[in-house]
Amino acid sequence: MYPISLTGRAVTLREFRANDTPAAYQVVGDDRVTLWLSFDSRSPEATQDMIDGAVARARNEPRDEYYLAVINGDDQLIGFARLGLSGVKAAKLGYAIHADHWGRGYATDAARTMIAFGFDHLGLRRISAAIGPDNDSSIRVAERLGFTFEGTLRDHVFTNGAWRDSRLYSILATDPRV
Repeated sequence: MYPISLTGRAVTLREFRANDTPAAYQVVGDDRVTLWLSFDSRSPEATQDMIDGAVARARNEPRDEYYLAVINGDDQLIGFARLGLSGVKAAKLGYAIHADHWGRGYATDAARTMIAFGFDHLGLRRISAAIGPDNDSSIRVAERLGFTFEGTLRDHVFTNGAWRDSRLYSILATDPRV
């Protein structure tokens, strides 16, 4: 399935483009954002590699990842949302929003839109999200969308110079959706 464009309530999710690197760098190069992610802040060159990889992987058949740009109502790239297909009818959800746009519901809308796509179009059974234990905002997003806390993954990711636990949340296709 290529190209993908998904419309949420407040955001649109679309395929990354080669010229998205400067805007993407504003997200993944910002320590305020990457403090909460599973990777350290990226350089402009590493961001270009990330975008080039996403553009190339989007054309894979079968597709095992949907790594999409989050676009606000002003047609501005403000983040990303990702469904990484894993296992049988399962995916891992990730998302990030530029720090200057936090608190406006964009992460919730992007995640909700990806969840609907995963269940309704990809036929997934389960979507999980691994969230840093101190990332209260992302935990609220998951809980608001109906995810269930499953437990703690100890020393799950190495980021910002240290091992970090993750709290594992999941939602099933049969769970109520918000």
